[in-house]
Amino acid sequence: MPQLDTSTWLITITSMYITLFILMQLKLTKHNFPSSPTPKTLNTTEHLTPWETKWTKIYSPLSSPLQ
Repeated sequence: MPQLDTSTWLITITSMYITLFILMQLKLTKHNFPSSPTPKTLNTTEHLTPWETKWTKIYSPLSSPLQ
């Protein structure tokens, strides 16, 4: 059975990493990032929900008193 020749693997893997690095750098340079980000102002609105105005309690069979 012939042996696998791995002598060119180092150059292949190294060139792949260099190519990926260059491609990622080119992709990142095309993005326009804001120079000074400003925080957004959020408008909070009050929602009236029924459980805020009255007390509600959930009864389950396990929480009933022992007899």
